[in-house]
This record gives sequence, C-alpha cells and structure tokens, in this order.
Amino acid sequence: MALDYASRTSQGARGYQEDAARVHATPAGPDSPAAAQDGHAEQLTAVLADGMGGHAGGALASSTACGVFLRAFETATGDVSSRLNEALMLANEAIAACVEDNPALDGMGCTLVGAAIGRDGIEWVSVGDSPMFLIRRGEVFLLNEDHSLAPEIDKLAAAGKMTWEDAQNDPRRHFLRSALTGSEIELIDRQRLALEPGDVVLIASDGIQTLSRQEILDVVEANIAGGPDAIADALLAAVDAAGDIYQDNTTVVVVTLAAD
Repeated sequence: MALDYASRTSQGARGYQEDAARVHATPAGPDSPAAAQDGHAEQLTAVLADGMGGHAGGALASSTACGVFLRAFETATGDVSSRLNEALMLANEAIAACVEDNPALDGMGCTLVGAAIGRDGIEWVSVGDSPMFLIRRGEVFLLNEDHSLAPEIDKLAAAGKMTWEDAQNDPRRHFLRSALTGSEIELIDRQRLALEPGDVVLIASDGIQTLSRQEILDVVEANIAGGPDAIADALLAAVDAAGDIYQDNTTVVVVTLAAD
C-alpha cells in the first residue's frame, strides 16, 4: 500500500497554540528522495501531542514530547512495539527534565499519540484523550482508548446513576486520567491493527470533538478524491464553521492508504 499524508493545525478561539504534531516519512522508493517530502511514503511515523499547564508550559510540553518521541523512535533498535515504548518513556523523561530546569513549569504536561504506519498496518502508543480514528467502508472507529473521565461518566449514565444529558454536560468529562507530566504514566494504550487499501487514519487533538463522528465521516467522504490535504483542510474548515466561541486548538494528521 502507498501512504499519502497531510497535517494541519488551527488555533481556534484560543489566544495561544498548545498542540504539536510531527511526521517522519520513508520515501515510496529508494530512488525518489523527494517522494516523502511531497506527502507520499512507503511507511511513516506520526506523533501528535496536546499540551496542558498554561500557555508556555503546554506549548513547551507538546513540542518537546513530539520532538523527543520522533527522534527516539527513529534511532531506537528492536521491534516497533519496543521502539514506541522507548520513545514514549524518553518523551516523558524530557518533560520531567524541563520542570527540573524550571520549577515554574511544574504542572505542565501533554497527551500523546505516536503511530507507526506501513505495509504491515498501524501500531501505536497513546496516553490521554487525543483521538485516533479509522475511517473504513463508511464507518468511523475510535482506535485508541480515551483516558479522560468521559468514558467513566458515560458508564454512570449507562448504569442509570445519572441522566445522559447530565453526563454529556458534566464539566469533568475532559479531566485526564493519564498524561505525560514527567511522573509515572498511569494509563498507556498500546495496540496494533492491520490496514486495508481505502482506509483513512485520522490522528487529532481533542478540538476535533466539536464535530460528531458522522460529521467527520461526511467530511472525509466528501473530500477523499482530493487526498489527505483536501480532507485535512475540510476538517478544520468544518470545525471553524461550527462556530464554538470556546473552540480549542485543533490539529489533525490525515493518512490515506491506496493500493500500489
């Protein structure tokens, strides 16, 4: 399978940007070094982080985590799973080092989704609530675990201990149960999945949740012919069009898979 990809980011209604994303791609062929630069690749590594801890702290945490994660994964040895795990641990240690150097940054941290995508499929490591979706044959699937309180609150509603309306409006929904803060990581999602031609993988910060899954699907299907650039641009346009006066930063990495 051939991979095409694009990354876009929007500040939304915020006065600052706390998201970060990076992609490292291996060219589609050994004699075409420009291929990866043009968004075409045989395999790629993508990492996205959503910062927290105030403007300076959140931005530093996400950019530091993405940079360290990508460098560590590309230079590590062993299988993909061990490389992803090592990259995650080193990213977390880098945040701890930042706080140690500047105690005023105590409390900063970020979510992180790191994924390796190639002919064998996708393998990932994820901490926090930044979602990674698979769009396949007219359906949208959330691939990684949501480490916010939202799933736990929804369980209370399903058990009849609160109404669904109260659950959806509960201000605790976005509280994180796990994040990279330099301390021990409470929850880590590690999984792998085979991919098929026609699949679209969407990695995003939680600002994308302004859109429902159906809206995400509609945008992807309406723009699939234009490739990942068109999809990424349309997703951010749809978020902007929703008109949320509190719109969070939104960052997307879109990867499409086609038969060679």
